[in-house]
Amino acid sequence: MNENLFASFITPTMMGLPIVLLIIMFPSMLFPSTTRLINNRLVSIQQWLIRMTTKQMMSIHSKKGQTWTLMLISLIMFIGSTNLLGLLPHSFTPTTQLSMNLGMAIPLWAGTVILGFRHKMKASLAHFLPQGTPLPLIPMLIIIETISLFIQPMALAVRLTANITAGHLLIHLIGGATLALMDISMTTAFITFIILVLLTVLEFAVALIQAYVFTLLVSLYLHDNA
Repeated sequence: MNENLFASFITPTMMGLPIVLLIIMFPSMLFPSTTRLINNRLVSIQQWLIRMTTKQMMSIHSKKGQTWTLMLISLIMFIGSTNLLGLLPHSFTPTTQLSMNLGMAIPLWAGTVILGFRHKMKASLAHFLPQGTPLPLIPMLIIIETISLFIQPMALAVRLTANITAGHLLIHLIGGATLALMDISMTTAFITFIILVLLTVLEFAVALIQAYVFTLLVSLYLHDNA
């Protein structure tokens, strides 16, 4: 209980050097690749999930938008695996860092916006001023739409950071309360432990859902501009 509540969010170091790059690269080792004619069950399940996600996410896109398929599938696999690994005890979750999430959100958002202004200039500019807007409201609406456009990457990053961080804090607090209650009342401690198990199961779902939501929103931004 004396442990700092935010200790798990501190970037880990080894010999004074940050090892966050090694942690970021580690999830890619968990996805097996094979050259066999017949795949094993793990690879078959992995490929089935990738095909299902690709079909659901990319079916709305044009041919130009479908060129982003590899990037978006890699993104959802990276965020999902990183979130799941972060649920292991004494592990570090890179997606709890706002700086890293902004580093993913801003380039992807900027890429979709640049793509829209390059290939659909009129449609992209039309988003700033809805048709039939009264003349006195035009300056205000342009300012509002511009602000909402630039808020999109911040909303992407903050949503992912807040959800993952909140879940880890809840698990930490309820786990500490369970240990403290064991010396007071075993019945209450057992009930708290059940809540902790249910919360952990929920966090597994949240880890995958947040990866899907982040990638889906990027996909929708791409759909609006490609």
